[in-house]
Amino acid sequence: MSQFDLFDTTQNKVLDSRSYPEFKETLIASNCDKCELFHSRTNIVVDRGNPESKVLMIGEAPGANEDMQGKAFVGRAGQLLDQMLAELGFETNRDSLIINVVKCRPPENRAPNTEEVNACRPYFKEQLKLLSPKFILLLGAVALKHTLRDKKDFSMKEEVGSFFSHTEFPQAKVMVLYHPAYILRDPRKKPKMTEHLQRFVTEWKKLKG
Repeated sequence: MSQFDLFDTTQNKVLDSRSYPEFKETLIASNCDKCELFHSRTNIVVDRGNPESKVLMIGEAPGANEDMQGKAFVGRAGQLLDQMLAELGFETNRDSLIINVVKCRPPENRAPNTEEVNACRPYFKEQLKLLSPKFILLLGAVALKHTLRDKKDFSMKEEVGSFFSHTEFPQAKVMVLYHPAYILRDPRKKPKMTEHLQRFVTEWKKLKG
């Protein structure tokens, strides 16, 4: 259920959107000031890709390139993800939608804090409700922690690469992946990431028929 605030007409207008395009347009126009990130942002970054697809990828927050362009995952990490998936026959802009837990860039590209995530959470939950994906790919530990809040203590090594179900998303197959920025920092993990992406693409092709 969306978190309506009787005294916040701007937020309520966003949460009352009847379609995903309306939600996106209204959120961008809202000039949201729910947390301190609004002071330093250039653009509210809602997503990148195709909302009609059945694949949703979730990252943590926009970076510098995303903040400038107003699109999610367009920097080096996003380009790497696009490339790795393209090699497996998956085109991210056509076959998926990519979003973040928060919609504004934290200073110095740090991870968003709990206050910032909580301020953005009503919008995040509304996105998930409007999209109803069949696959959810969680990119990195921060996305996992803030999307599935019942996972308090976990090891990324144990979480990555396998499908599982979750009561919050009963219609979707969920998979945790390494964040592509982590692969840029440690290229030795790239073969393992490729293996995980291949597992996902294989299942996705079954859905496509």
